[in-house]
Amino acid sequence: MNGSSHHVTESAMAASRGRLVCLRSGMWSLLFYCIYSHLKPVLAEESDSCDNLHLGQYPLEPKIDEATQEPENCRDMTAWVECVPAPNISCRFSNGTEFRFSGEEVGFNKTIPCRNVSGYSYKVAVALSLFLGWLGADRFYLGYPALGLLKFCTVGFCGIGTLIDFILIAMQIVGPADGSSYIVDYYGARLTRLSITNDTYRKPHLSL
Repeated sequence: MNGSSHHVTESAMAASRGRLVCLRSGMWSLLFYCIYSHLKPVLAEESDSCDNLHLGQYPLEPKIDEATQEPENCRDMTAWVECVPAPNISCRFSNGTEFRFSGEEVGFNKTIPCRNVSGYSYKVAVALSLFLGWLGADRFYLGYPALGLLKFCTVGFCGIGTLIDFILIAMQIVGPADGSSYIVDYYGARLTRLSITNDTYRKPHLSL
């Protein structure tokens, strides 16, 4: 009887030790998983390519020309901008070199779109159209001398043409005659025209 009781006690102790070992193993696994989960984004960020950095990780602020209100190196509707990654951002260059930035080094260049301007100010055009539009000054300024002379002779088409031109110029529908864009503050109110062409994706209508 004593032998069987002793055997049962040893079995219970062995089972307890087994459960304790499993519990410890589970706790260690959970600890390693938590550490790995916290270090994984850091490791991934440090080994990521510089081309894959998000916009918030580097400021994209081009140097603006005061006269044109466009990036200084704007050529053919495109400008190159030097990007300075934020402090403590690490990335890998194209040659495989990994570098940690301090917030002062130029990391890479990005291209941004810019506009072709030739000296016509949006503010001046709107002001001329508002105050001297009945004399055709706005059309003369934008490079339409024939329409300007016609407005001058008819006193802005009796005011109707003056109102129409003011709306068209204010909405930037009528621009300079040479096809360039208005000079508008770089961080000001700019309009973007959306056009539909044969390459535009058209969402098919769902049949009822």
